[in-house]
Amino acid sequence: MKHLIRNTLRSGWFQRAVGFLAAEYLRLVWLTNRFTFEPPDVYEIVEPQMPAIFAFWHGQHLLTPFIRNKPSYRAKVLISKHRDGEFNAIAAERLGIGTIRGSGDHGGSFHRKGGVGAFREMVQALEDNYNVASTADVPKRARIAGLGIIMLARESGRPIMPFAMVTSRFVRLKNWDSTTINLPFGRGALVGIKEISVPRDADAATMEQARLDLEATLNECMRRAYEIVGRPEACPPPVNSGADSSRAESSGASSG
Repeated sequence: MKHLIRNTLRSGWFQRAVGFLAAEYLRLVWLTNRFTFEPPDVYEIVEPQMPAIFAFWHGQHLLTPFIRNKPSYRAKVLISKHRDGEFNAIAAERLGIGTIRGSGDHGGSFHRKGGVGAFREMVQALEDNYNVASTADVPKRARIAGLGIIMLARESGRPIMPFAMVTSRFVRLKNWDSTTINLPFGRGALVGIKEISVPRDADAATMEQARLDLEATLNECMRRAYEIVGRPEACPPPVNSGADSSRAESSGASSG
């Protein structure tokens, strides 16, 4: 029985079905929540700087496809090669987002998990005028920004746009990244505070400062977003990685 269940979960038809249902459910969530944008002209601010790297935290990623509010905003998202990532990839593609498969972790598993190829593909996507969306943290270091996304900004010369997208109604899982499953019929908020640029000649100290800046900005985006929807107590507490930056040395960016 266990063998049958395992084979079913890994089968292509099952993954496609789950991905399809997930996409349509998220569309329902997007359409039935009253979203507030902060700043109100966030798209007018961001559009001249596209293509850009849109960054968010693991566990807060389910609604990110809807940041692309115009068909002309071409986008690709980095999703892990793990089989759990298949559902996310199928759902993202159904919602009009291209996918790049691989790991953003720049640690020992970077090559094994397809990180090198994924990094090159992200750089190429930005050169081809695609926006790239990616988590700033990697398993299992929730809300500790890694250097992977900073390296991408340095290599591509494109700005990082940190943002948070939350809803007032949700279910939060008890896993490593506290995955938040957004629910319909509530209030929503999309918050983007400022861009983060990384010079092409950035040294290690400059990159570390950019990493800390990204981490602080993402935390503030999330805090403000939950405040807007009337759920300030729902914001997970920030994790201070500045005291132990070695924990983030191998972190990068991936979703799913």
